[in-house]
Amino acid sequence: MADTYSQIIIQLVFAVEGRQSLIAQPHQEEVNKYITGIVRNLGSKMLAVSGMPDHIHILIGLHP
Repeated sequence: MADTYSQIIIQLVFAVEGRQSLIAQPHQEEVNKYITGIVRNLGSKMLAVSGMPDHIHILIGLHP
């Protein structure tokens, strides 16, 4: 098989300790950009990032 295709998609959920509402709405976009930068620096692709005041969901296309 000369042309092999691999795709690894991972969903991560990070929660604030005690599920306290500590991620304020004005800071949500800044947090999303920061996490996107980390994922890109690790050589993966950010597919989606979204969150609530007490947790954040991240969908990553992991580089095989």
